[in-house]
Order: sequence, then structure tokens, then C-alpha cells
Amino acid sequence: MLETILDYISIFLALMLVLPLHEFAHAFVAVKCGDFTPKAYNRYTLNPFAHFDVLGIISFVLVGFGWAKPVPINPSNFRHYKRGCFLTSIAGVIANYLLAFLIIPLFVLSVLYVPEFGYFTYVLQSALGYVYVLSLTFTVFNLIPVYPLDGFRAVDVFCKKRGKFYWFLKTKGRLVLLILFALSFFADVTGLWFLDIFGMFMNLCVDFIGYPILKFWGLIFNG
Repeated sequence: MLETILDYISIFLALMLVLPLHEFAHAFVAVKCGDFTPKAYNRYTLNPFAHFDVLGIISFVLVGFGWAKPVPINPSNFRHYKRGCFLTSIAGVIANYLLAFLIIPLFVLSVLYVPEFGYFTYVLQSALGYVYVLSLTFTVFNLIPVYPLDGFRAVDVFCKKRGKFYWFLKTKGRLVLLILFALSFFADVTGLWFLDIFGMFMNLCVDFIGYPILKFWGLIFNG
């Protein structure tokens, strides 16, 4: 029971870094591209509480993936419309991937050099581990080309043909995600793991994009 509580604390601490960094990256790039809307809405900040979405946080805790409040952006203010839209869309996932890359040496150093202080050490190392996992999870999740995720926005910039499939992803995207979340939660509660198709897909993708990071740092520290 205590270990479960400590894990939830670790997850929450990790989210306080992973989510605001993602949203701040969107805001930062938008401002650099000429749109000051994020500043007007007080979203040009690393303050986690400015970016948290309650339902998204609950989803993270229950099924392992979720979302934050989208940063308000007005693309018409971009100096170069398509470039600004694309760079803003991918800024969050790039920030999360870089965070996953940089957190590994901190985790290793905490294991090697942080003295054993009971629960504090456990939460510290668990939180660092969750930062890595959640960063990659958030990267993969947001690259899915379903509205309103970043992957859809990035593809939308260059999408000239907008047929039925496009409009399905845009108008029914939230419903699709909700069904996938519900199915993952049901599979977790009932133990019917084979129903968690989305969860298995996410884990596979996370392992795939995480492999170069682990390989690189493995070579560094083993050397």
C-alpha cells in the first residue's frame, strides 16, 4: 500500500516536469514565430499548474497516457504560416524526447551517488524513471495523427486533399481517443491484457524510440 502511494507521488512529480515542458515548448516556438497569444493567456511559463488538465492527469494515472491543456495559438500571427504551424506542432514532442535523453544520466548518477535516505531516495529515483517513461509516452502519444493531437496538426499543415478519412480524424478524433482510453482501463481492471491493443502499441513504440537513448548512454557509462 505504501509503495503504491509512493509510486503515485513519483508519477505526479514526473508529470510536473514532463507536461509543462511540453506545453511551454509549444508556447516558446509560437512566440519565436511571431504569435504572442501564449503570453496573453499566461501560458508562456513552466508553472505546471498553468498547463494541467484534471481529466488528462487522471488518465495518466489510470492508463499511463493523457494530456495537458493545449496552449492557445493564433497561426495567423506567424511570420511564415506553414513553417510556424509545423514547428509549433512538433515543438512539444521534441522537448519531451530531449528530456528523456537528458534524464538518463541523472537517473544513473542518483543510483550511483545519492545516499540511501529511505522513502526520499525511492521517490527520487522512481520520479526520474517515470520522467523518462512518461516523456517517451507523451512523445509517441502526441505524434498520433488524430485531432487534437500534435501529430494531426503537423500533418494538417501539408495536407492538401481533405477527404472523408481526414474529416473523420478531425471530427471524431476525441471520441476515438476516449474509446481507446476506456478499453485500456477496462483491460487493466479486468486483467484481459489482450484487449489493451492501444497500450501494447504505445509500449512497442516507446521501446522503439527509447532504444537509441538507452544504447547511447549504455555505451557512455559502460565505457
